[in-house]
Amino acid sequence: GFLLSDGDGVDGFIKEAVAYGAEKVYVSESPVLKDYRTDPYACGAINLIRKYKPEIVLIGATTQGRDFAGTVATSIETGLTADCTGLDIDPESKQLRQTRPAFGGNIMATILDYPQYRPQMATVRPKVFPMPRRDDGRKGEVIKEPLPMTEEQVRTKIVDFLKGAEGVNLVDAEIIVSGGRGVGNPDGFKVVRELAAVLKAAVGASRATVDAGWIPYEHQVGQTGRTVRPKIYIACGISGAIQHQAGMKTSDIIVAINKDPEAPIFKIATYGIVGDLFTVVPMLTEEFKKRL
Repeated sequence: GFLLSDGDGVDGFIKEAVAYGAEKVYVSESPVLKDYRTDPYACGAINLIRKYKPEIVLIGATTQGRDFAGTVATSIETGLTADCTGLDIDPESKQLRQTRPAFGGNIMATILDYPQYRPQMATVRPKVFPMPRRDDGRKGEVIKEPLPMTEEQVRTKIVDFLKGAEGVNLVDAEIIVSGGRGVGNPDGFKVVRELAAVLKAAVGASRATVDAGWIPYEHQVGQTGRTVRPKIYIACGISGAIQHQAGMKTSDIIVAINKDPEAPIFKIATYGIVGDLFTVVPMLTEEFKKRL
C-alpha cells in the first residue's frame, strides 16, 4: 500500500494498513501533505510508482480519490478504470480484470488494460468489498521516501474549510431507510425520516426523488450516488432499477416495501412487504418505538 500523510498521524495509518493486511507500506511524509491538494499528493504517488514500478495501483473512488487518480494516471500516461464495483485477476494472463457499470448501469463491462501500459489503475467505490479481518499482531515493512516537492511548488493554497449544510454519512451507516418515487412528493419523506429517527438510521433516496428536487443529492444511493453496505437497508417505495441495486445490493439485510408485487427490488430483498408505504412504514415505526 502507498501512504501519503502529513507526519502528524502517519504512525497510526501505518499500523492500520499493516493490521488489515499490507506487507509493505510506502510512506511519504511532509508538512506539504497536511491537507489534501492535488499537486503534492499526485507528486508523491508518481514518485513512488516510478521508483517501485507496481503492476496495479488501486485508489478509493471518493471525491478526493477521483481527483487524485486522474492526475496520477495522466501524468504517468497509463489507463484508469473509474468507479469499479468488482476486481479480480485473470488466471491465464495475470492481468487485472476491472468490472464497472456501463451505459447508465444497464450492463456490467469488464475492462482489461493493454499490456504495454503499466501500472493498471482503477478507482474502487467505498464499501464495494468487505473489510478484511483486522490482526494487530501482523508485522509489515515500512519504506520511507521523501516528497520531492516544496510548498513553493504547489499551485494552490487552502484558504478555508466550509462545512456542508447537512451531515449525511450514508457510506458508514449501519442502517439506512431510503425513499423512492413511491413517497409521492417532498412531504412523503416525513414517514421515511420518522422511521430512520427511531432506528438511528441514515436517510437514503433513489435518483428519481433527487432529480425531482424532493431531497438533496447527498442522500442518493445507486450508480450515480453512493454505494452503501449497511447491515439493514429498508427500501420504501423504490422499484429497484439496476442502477439503484448497484449501490445497495451488498447490504446484509434488504427490506423492501412496495405496492407493486412485480417491482424488481423484491428479487434481491431478504424480506418483502407488498403494501402502501404510508400504511406500512408508520406501523413499523410504532412497533420499533415499543421494542426499542
